[in-house]
Amino acid sequence: MNPRRPLSVGETLNEVIALYQRNFGVLIPAAFWLFLGVNIITGIAGNDHTGLLAIGAILTFAVAVLYQGMVVSLVRDVRDGTRDSSVTELISSVGPVLPTLIGTSILYAIGVAVGFLFFIIPGCILLTIWAVIAPVIVIEKAGVGGAFRRSQELVRDHGWVVFGTVVAATLISLVAAVIFTSIAEAIAGGPILRIVFSTLASTFSAPVGALVAAILYYRLRELKDDGNPMMPPKLDPDA
Repeated sequence: MNPRRPLSVGETLNEVIALYQRNFGVLIPAAFWLFLGVNIITGIAGNDHTGLLAIGAILTFAVAVLYQGMVVSLVRDVRDGTRDSSVTELISSVGPVLPTLIGTSILYAIGVAVGFLFFIIPGCILLTIWAVIAPVIVIEKAGVGGAFRRSQELVRDHGWVVFGTVVAATLISLVAAVIFTSIAEAIAGGPILRIVFSTLASTFSAPVGALVAAILYYRLRELKDDGNPMMPPKLDPDA
């Protein structure tokens, strides 16, 4: 297989689907139990407990970031040929970089949101150039500033493909979320069923975006780092 094969949306998504299927037994149970707790808090809060809703939102964000880091670690193990880590070990491996992941994710969310407020195009640009921030932090141990710069460096010259892949993955996740939400609304079985289906929506959609980021990261490194994604990364001096 040629390591310099061109990057494409279709090929990236095919790899995402293949990894999703092969690691279903790790990705889905981990997502389910991680998101169940925060969805219980949100479900109990309903619309009447502002404090609990705020706590639920914060915890949901933190869990989503933690899960993304875990998936990146999983893809790293698969790529290294050492897929022998348990879910607990994968989550533990994210611990040292979790504060950086959370801080960077907050800045990412603010930057992209503000970008979309200004005629959408700036938001699309930031969404693209920052697409592989999480893998850069987990794998290269970059700091906040270094992660933003390294992601932009990797994405440079491949922006349209990265943008198309991220948009496609977002649409797939949205479709999954809408399906489960619609089922929950149709059943109208009370708060317990709403919590269950909300958790299922997060469970099946969360791996998609995380896998896309990780796979894009490795594919971009194949193209940027002398065609060898396993070579030591070019760390930012400020990381």
